[in-house]
Amino acid sequence: MARRKKLSKKMGNIRHLITKLNPRSPVSEQYKTVRTNLQFAAVDGDLKSMLITSSGPAEGKSTVTANLAVVFAQQGKKVLLIDADMRKPTLHYTFRLDNLQGLSSVLVGGGTLEGSVRNSDVPGLDLLPCGPIPPNPSELLGSKKMEQLVEEAYKQYDLVIFDTPPVLAVTDAQILGNLCHGVVMVVRSKQTEYEAAQKAKELLKVGNAKLLGVVLNDKEVKRDSQYYYYGTN
Repeated sequence: MARRKKLSKKMGNIRHLITKLNPRSPVSEQYKTVRTNLQFAAVDGDLKSMLITSSGPAEGKSTVTANLAVVFAQQGKKVLLIDADMRKPTLHYTFRLDNLQGLSSVLVGGGTLEGSVRNSDVPGLDLLPCGPIPPNPSELLGSKKMEQLVEEAYKQYDLVIFDTPPVLAVTDAQILGNLCHGVVMVVRSKQTEYEAAQKAKELLKVGNAKLLGVVLNDKEVKRDSQYYYYGTN
């Protein structure tokens, strides 16, 4: 029984990074389509940073974030993926890292960006885990230190991607939204309520975030297709 559970967990982790393990699969091609549409959506110039969030929990935002980071790196960009969900971090699970040092360490002065970043086994993709979970995530994300970290990351990377908590749960995504060049919201088919998605969109705009588009997750149109992209105004 224990072996079966261990195998099931391993297979779950494999599915999370299908763009790395099976880059020619139909689902991976959909992620590449999202990548292309995001680049077209950034009509004001190069897309240097983006924030990925959702209206509520369990909508697949962290899976989408990790796979998008992979396909941008596969395009030849130098990418930094930051786990800015300092309440329920997942990046270290997905990429099988420890979480002893990361974003929170840098923000409280216990580490540097360069010293906290980890290499991944995807060429061009670096990772900054959450680090020890702090008691005051919103205050840290809204600090001057966070602004300095973003500016430093811009000098070293072509693209910085943030995974943040759901918009309706806490203010973290709103706080970071105006530091990023664009925001992508993930919604899950047959789960996300229209009113919740609309409210999340309004809150992001109040925070001066630029919404680039929405990823519709788990849309059962074809057996092997799960992710589609729709632009929003």
